[in-house]
Amino acid sequence: MKLYTRTGDKGQTSIIGGRVDKDDVRVEAYGTVDEVNCFVGQAVTQLDGDVFKDILDDLEKIQHELFDCGGDLANVTKKRQSKLTSESITYLEERIDELIKEAPELERFILPGGSPAAATLHIARTVTRRAERLVVTLLKIDNEFHRQLQYLNRLSDYFFAVARVVNARLHVKDVEYVRSAPVFRGGKRKEEAENEHQEG
Repeated sequence: MKLYTRTGDKGQTSIIGGRVDKDDVRVEAYGTVDEVNCFVGQAVTQLDGDVFKDILDDLEKIQHELFDCGGDLANVTKKRQSKLTSESITYLEERIDELIKEAPELERFILPGGSPAAATLHIARTVTRRAERLVVTLLKIDNEFHRQLQYLNRLSDYFFAVARVVNARLHVKDVEYVRSAPVFRGGKRKEEAENEHQEG
């Protein structure tokens, strides 16, 4: 089996059901999802299996889901069905709720970093945000990817939460952004807490 095919030498690539330019927004979107997956893989190599077994289980699950997400974004066939499920989104929400209880409460924004694994997870978070923005652009021409958008939104929140837990378990303190006003209250964004208070 050869790794090269020469079929992309003129700037196009095959997707599921057709061919498009390599700078097509669809290719940018699923390529960025692949980039996220690579950073998740790097984080896995930086985490001790005894201390972080639950997180490593999460990350392996997420890597499979990112392949599902990328495959969905690359599919232009008429009878396409999403491989990514709503259960994946629910699972991320449940894990985020669990993880934020473990990390110290926040009042201000923090600098990305700390331990090597946490720094990698912060990179994964920001690349996930970029993938999310690209899916928003893709939705303007293909209105089939709301589940993928929602998944990426939750995933970036998960990476933020898990990066903080990684630092907490390693006894590495998050560094607050020194010029940040207080923006969190009880682990939530200040405006979210205020909205809940106003709504009773």
